[in-house]
Amino acid sequence: MRTKYSIKNSITQFINNIITIICLFISQTLFIKILGIEYSGLNGLFNNILTILNLFELGIGSSITYNLYKYIKNNDKETIKSTIYFYKKAYNYIAIVVFIVGLLFIPFLNYIVKVTVDINIYIIYLLFLINTVSTYLINYKRNLLIASQKNYIINIVNIIYIIVLNIIQIIILYITKNYYLYLIIKIICTIIENIIINTITNKLYPYIKEKQIKPLKKEIKENIINRVKALIIHKTSAAVTNGTDNILISIFLGITTVGLYTNYNYIITSVKKLFGNIISTLTPSIGNLLIENNKEKNYQAFKKIRFLNFWISVFTSTSILLITEPFIKIWLGKEYLLETSVLITLTINHFQTMMRSTYGSFKDAAGIWIEDKFIPLLQLSINLISSIILLKLIGLKGVFIGTILSSLVLWCYSYPKYVYINLFDRKLKNYIKELLTHLITFIFITSISFILNKYSNNIIISIIISITIPNITLLLIYGRSDEFNYYKNLILKK
Repeated sequence: MRTKYSIKNSITQFINNIITIICLFISQTLFIKILGIEYSGLNGLFNNILTILNLFELGIGSSITYNLYKYIKNNDKETIKSTIYFYKKAYNYIAIVVFIVGLLFIPFLNYIVKVTVDINIYIIYLLFLINTVSTYLINYKRNLLIASQKNYIINIVNIIYIIVLNIIQIIILYITKNYYLYLIIKIICTIIENIIINTITNKLYPYIKEKQIKPLKKEIKENIINRVKALIIHKTSAAVTNGTDNILISIFLGITTVGLYTNYNYIITSVKKLFGNIISTLTPSIGNLLIENNKEKNYQAFKKIRFLNFWISVFTSTSILLITEPFIKIWLGKEYLLETSVLITLTINHFQTMMRSTYGSFKDAAGIWIEDKFIPLLQLSINLISSIILLKLIGLKGVFIGTILSSLVLWCYSYPKYVYINLFDRKLKNYIKELLTHLITFIFITSISFILNKYSNNIIISIIISITIPNITLLLIYGRSDEFNYYKNLILKK
């Protein structure tokens, strides 16, 4: 059943991502052509600010999902019902806090962003804020579907949401050229999507609608609160690390540069949507697996998932490195290109971020947040300090090099200690050997592909190189491995 749900979730997530990428590509293209690059920069900047505000979620969703694994497996309806109700109340308070703190950002907007277009940045920001707050008020029930390994339901609803949203937004944009109305449509569609998911959850689990709800048991509440305390630091670090790039770029290099980077980020994000969620959709299944507490079985599952993660990371990184520039030339024009060194840096950052998926999924599924709660603070400090210093010294790419440097804290300490050694009872030297093997293989494949691609000015050839070189090389290296044979047999249904 676990494998069945994982496959179902992965397939629907893949379809969801394909449709999302196509719709966003069309929408982004028309958005830039109709409104211009500064509006695109505003989109990226305000999304970053809201990412920081989302830190007030405090990791409650992750903590509650972790707790729900066990109750769902034991069919403990009363505890599930109490947990969902606790979740609802928590999110109502968070919505209020996010809105109030969000309003406090308003006086500083003029210092963060400078625009030459005729637009009220305060109204735009408020619309972004309202969209985020509304989600907290009606989003709480979807975690029951996630913990039940029924992500495919959320994916199907999201597919419909993405198609409808983008069609309406494109029509509104084309007819009115009104950015305010463009954002209002998103708020309305987001609310409708969440209402639909809540309705489906109510039908699948009708007992959660019952009015007689017992208070959450003290020990369960304490467990959630303790994990949330640790997750506050994790979520704060992640939110600031992921949310400050566009803010720093806007302050030091201007909103137009933010707009140019947004196009690159759109491509990289699209690739992550297409392939990255294949691993993240396995988290509920991993959580279900870890309950069995069989370290050797856990490690064998980890090796298989990490192998798939590595293959995807190398292939997508090579594709980003080779195809991004020629694609942007065709898509928008040469004037929208950044330096090639920026693209190389973004590619390296993409690889290490993608490779973190397996470790992150096992870490989250095991609820390992308290043990390394101070690690994110170190990561955050390194990221902010190095990004600002390097940005001033070497420009735009310095921001992303700072992000890469900060991730070394995870690779050199958190992952080996709390995942590799703790969950699998493996030795540190094995972790180092496996990590270096992956890193050397990545550098070798991307370097060869990049050198070969330098002799081409044709996007078709770039696509051919990005498909053939990494996949053939990986096949030659790992074609006889147990992990490769596992997936081969899975596909052939042997």
